[in-house]
Amino acid sequence: MTDRRQFLQAGLLAAGALSLPAMRAGAASAPGARVVSTWDFGVPANQAAWPVLARGGTALDAVETGARWAESELCNPTVGHCGNPDRDGVLTLDASIMDGDGRCGSVAALEDILHPISVARRVMEKTPHVMLVGEGAQQFAIAEGFEKKRLLTPQAEKAWRDWLKTAEYKPEINAERRGQPGNKDNHDTIGMLAIDAQGRLAGACTTSGMAWKMHGRVGDSPIIGAGLYVDNEVGAATASGVGEEMIRNAASFLVVELMRQGRSPMDACREAIDRVVRKRPEASKNLQVCFLALNKHGEVGAFALHRGFVYAVCDAGKREDLRESGSVYTTTQS
Repeated sequence: MTDRRQFLQAGLLAAGALSLPAMRAGAASAPGARVVSTWDFGVPANQAAWPVLARGGTALDAVETGARWAESELCNPTVGHCGNPDRDGVLTLDASIMDGDGRCGSVAALEDILHPISVARRVMEKTPHVMLVGEGAQQFAIAEGFEKKRLLTPQAEKAWRDWLKTAEYKPEINAERRGQPGNKDNHDTIGMLAIDAQGRLAGACTTSGMAWKMHGRVGDSPIIGAGLYVDNEVGAATASGVGEEMIRNAASFLVVELMRQGRSPMDACREAIDRVVRKRPEASKNLQVCFLALNKHGEVGAFALHRGFVYAVCDAGKREDLRESGSVYTTTQS
């Protein structure tokens, strides 16, 4: 079980959103290659993805590899096999993957399949569709050779039964980082973006969604343009937080389009946050919205509505940086 806190090393945190320069030419095995991920568990996810880029592999293979690590090796209540279930006690998984050439695939409300990110890639590569959901997604996965097995852990089932005592549904902002009980890390999706040695971009998202959600609820992670968007001509963006806000604003697409207009990754993320707040100011105090972006030059930027969003960066210099984004509110409000 991975302890999220072990990656929060004070020496690695940097105040404010960071725009990283593209890697210098002539660096070791994969010049220009870089992978970035949301949250502190992005550090080991990046480490899993990096060998693909280091040997000259594609950004698409790299983000799938990193996301697969999160789905099976990480034990976190919002990602993969350790995810918390919905209010009916059912664990459902969402994932999306997108190549910079516009190809994409996703699955939503998928049950009992360990690697939804790989099923999403099969949807992209082997069907005429972009998204499969529920029983249809599971049927497709099994036909493609994925094993069906019960994923709900005893710990997650116990958490659900404890929740049933009150059945109160109230997502909280970065709850664990504030030291508050209940709904820990209730919406900490992992989103990964990468650029490879050939300058190709790709991205992936995978999540179990919000704990105790209504059965059938789907967040932004599997929605292309909301939780993830990639364009080789411009850059890539991914989101974390309360997915409904990302869906309402086509948020990741918005970040990429702002970069197309000339904004830096940091400025594009900040402007997208401003758009969310202007549209729904009544929600801004109690919901977290976070963006991470990577442009075609390898520059990185991130911004969040509330303080507490961190992201990880890895490149050919073997830097395993964990950084805190800028935020609209300097302290979390509730």
